[in-house]
Amino acid sequence: MKELLHAAVAPANLLPTGLLVFVLLYWLTVLLGLLDFKSLDLDVQTDADADFDTHAGAHGHPGEAGTSFMNGVLGFFNLGRVPLMIFVSFVVLPWWVASILANHYLGNERLLIGGILLVPLLLGSLLVAKLLTTPFVYLFAALEKDHEGSSSPLGKMCTLLLPTTHERLGQASVQLPKGAPLMLNVRAASASTELRKGDTALIIDYDQQRRCYLIEPFELGA
Repeated sequence: MKELLHAAVAPANLLPTGLLVFVLLYWLTVLLGLLDFKSLDLDVQTDADADFDTHAGAHGHPGEAGTSFMNGVLGFFNLGRVPLMIFVSFVVLPWWVASILANHYLGNERLLIGGILLVPLLLGSLLVAKLLTTPFVYLFAALEKDHEGSSSPLGKMCTLLLPTTHERLGQASVQLPKGAPLMLNVRAASASTELRKGDTALIIDYDQQRRCYLIEPFELGA
């Protein structure tokens, strides 16, 4: 254990160790309910939207083609299909393990050599993360499809579990006629609206791009 700790804080492994600590602290705040696991999510166009933008970029502005290419790269690694921090977690952990092992067997603790090794190890970790997150793609797709089906919470009342504004993602609970309460990612529909934990709101729409529900404050006694 002491040898592992020494290797983790060695200059050659300091960057992946720091990222691993960040990921662990992030999931700790999620478990404590201080953050939602989609708080740092990305807005990525995929599938038909990306194909349309690629075609438009070929005949339009160069910036549109560049954006479409970047969306295609992110989509290849399942970003936009799974929450960002789930993907980052599956990148950082194998990257850290590979860095520890590579520098251990090379007998290296120097920052320069360790930094050079990090580049190919990161590329390999990205491919590993793509494989590990593929099952989650189908899981989150099924969850979204269920939200859009007969159990759609649109028009229902919800209770805020995490505060939200128009820019900051929050979380709310909806009591359905059957089964356990439904947990939703939500944003305030209006830019001037701020909702706090415990507030009651009305679900008015679903934001397909940001993959969350839009809500407005609603007082039951009003």
